[in-house]
Amino acid sequence: MTSTLNGVAVSRPLVELLPGVLQEDEFTQRFTGGLDAVVASVFACLDALETYVDPIICPDDFLPWLAGWVGVIIDENWPIERQRAFIQSAVQLFRTRGTLRGLKSEVELLTGGEVEVSETGGVAVSTVPNGPIPGEDYPRCSLRVTLPRGSTVTDRSVALVIEAAKPAHVVYAVEIVRSGSRRAG
Repeated sequence: MTSTLNGVAVSRPLVELLPGVLQEDEFTQRFTGGLDAVVASVFACLDALETYVDPIICPDDFLPWLAGWVGVIIDENWPIERQRAFIQSAVQLFRTRGTLRGLKSEVELLTGGEVEVSETGGVAVSTVPNGPIPGEDYPRCSLRVTLPRGSTVTDRSVALVIEAAKPAHVVYAVEIVRSGSRRAG
C-alpha cells in the first residue's frame, strides 16, 4: 500500500502487524489503511531517529533541543557549524570542565580563535612554618581571545561559555581582540 500524508510514504502498513485472521478482513484492511496515512510521518521520524541525535546531521532547528539534552548552552547567533561542533564535543569538554585546559578548549571551539588563559589556581606550599600562605586570596582568571578575521562571535557568546565552563567561585576578566587575522601559536 502506498498511502501518503504530506508526501510521506507508508513504509509498513499497519494491517501487516495484525494477526493473519484480521489481515484478511475487508473492514480491518480499510480501517487500518486510513490510519496508515496518519502514522506514516511518525514511522518516518522513528526510522530516522539517529539523525535527530547526531549534531552533525540533525535539522538546524533541532540543535537547541539537542544542546539541552547534553547540557550545553548555545547562543542562536553562533554560526550553525560552531553550534554543531560544540554540541558534538560536549562530552569531551565536560571531562575537563572547570580546569584551565577545559576553559581554553571551550572558548577556542566557540570562537575559532587563539585563547590565552592566566589564572591564580594550582597548589603552592610554604617551606617556612607559620609563614605567609603563598598565592593569592581570591581565585581569578584572565582570558585574552584573539578572534580570526571576519569572526561573527559576540562578546555575549564568549561570556556565556566562560560562565558555564569556569568554577562558580572564580571571577574572570576577558579581553577580546578583533583586529587582524589569527595569530600562529
